[in-house]
Amino acid sequence: MNTNLFGIHGAALELRSQRMGMLTSNIANAATPGYKSRDIDFAAALNDRLAGKSGTEAIGEHTRYRVPTMSSMDGNTVELANEQIAFAENAVAYSATLSFVQSKVQTATRALKGE
Repeated sequence: MNTNLFGIHGAALELRSQRMGMLTSNIANAATPGYKSRDIDFAAALNDRLAGKSGTEAIGEHTRYRVPTMSSMDGNTVELANEQIAFAENAVAYSATLSFVQSKVQTATRALKGE
């Protein structure tokens, strides 16, 4: 995506999408024995992405295992309520960023059409 047109929002949208997949995986594995819940340090990953690293590199370097508040007997570290909250917050931020990008595209399209 062109950073001149979208600013940080293109990179943020990409990272939020990847984070959504990670949070979804955590929720899906809430009952899997030994599963370790993971998340992304979003701000650090975004800074790396803006510095020129690929999305995969930025995500890989800033993926962290969550430390559970209350550990389970089977070694699973997913705390479903926390994962659902993180998912909802990320979904709202993703939607807001997507709306901004769509608005920029519509503005550029109108400008090209001469409207």
